[in-house]
Amino acid sequence: MRKVQLGDTITVNYTGKLENGTIFDTSLTEGREPLKAKLGEGQLIQGFENGLIEMGVGETKTIEIEPEFAYGEYNEELKTEISRSQFPPNVQPGETLQGNSSRGPIVVKVLEVTDETVTIDANHPLAGQKLIFEVEVTDIY
Repeated sequence: MRKVQLGDTITVNYTGKLENGTIFDTSLTEGREPLKAKLGEGQLIQGFENGLIEMGVGETKTIEIEPEFAYGEYNEELKTEISRSQFPPNVQPGETLQGNSSRGPIVVKVLEVTDETVTIDANHPLAGQKLIFEVEVTDIY
């Protein structure tokens, strides 16, 4: 039986959960297709990709990924206070906004809004979280 190797294109069904059991993403929702990606090109988080290596078609597995191999540790330095004038007038805490940084497009979460400032968080929403994936390889190309 052929096994997944770096450089292969694969399709995989998955359900991603947090340690508390909360599902944050799944390909098993009606109307969704299995995830398709070429391994070794940075399309997937490192821990997910590493967990697929040596799996065969039809094989299922639980992959547990520590933060450093997923979206990194939570970084307090990515919380920033910016002048209120740089935001839309109706910005609210909890909103997700897209902006530009020196590295390109960035998505931030609004944490706090005052008359003078807006505090944003540029950490990935899953930063600092251990991720648990139930996966099934459906094809190897």
